[in-house]
Amino acid sequence: MSVDTEVAALRAQVEELNQLLLEKNEAEVTQQKAFDALYEELRQYKEDFIYQAEKPLLLDLLLFYDSLNWFQESLVKKEMSMDVISDSFQYLIDEFLEVLYRRDVLPMEGQDKFDPKTQKVVKVIPPEGPEQDQLVAQVLKRGFNRAERVLRSEEVVIYRDTTGR
Repeated sequence: MSVDTEVAALRAQVEELNQLLLEKNEAEVTQQKAFDALYEELRQYKEDFIYQAEKPLLLDLLLFYDSLNWFQESLVKKEMSMDVISDSFQYLIDEFLEVLYRRDVLPMEGQDKFDPKTQKVVKVIPPEGPEQDQLVAQVLKRGFNRAERVLRSEEVVIYRDTTGR
């Protein structure tokens, strides 16, 4: 075989490899465009999913906002007696609890004896007698559950004998 023939064969092989590389590069560019389009579609789906999931809660909060504005305007106009203010304020609390209820968030039942699973001790005071040890003296913040799980522990003051008797 002559040198010219070998060079021609090598050129043909290099040209064939070059063509394969160009085709592979085009396939990768096409694949990257497809992935980019898919990621963009997934991002839009995620944003829409989050929006649709949050929308009912946000609409409930906007209704509560409207009630707060009504209450504030009534106070500014001084149209309410103290009894009406108290009743109106209780109505706002009840309305807010209803918003939570629609999200399966419920206030915890009060407990007389300290329960570390549902309560967090904020302050300890000495008991007047041994029968008061570990009893709840005061609830500072109400606890809430969601779907049978503690969402927020109840913050309490308890009686505790710290003398070691």
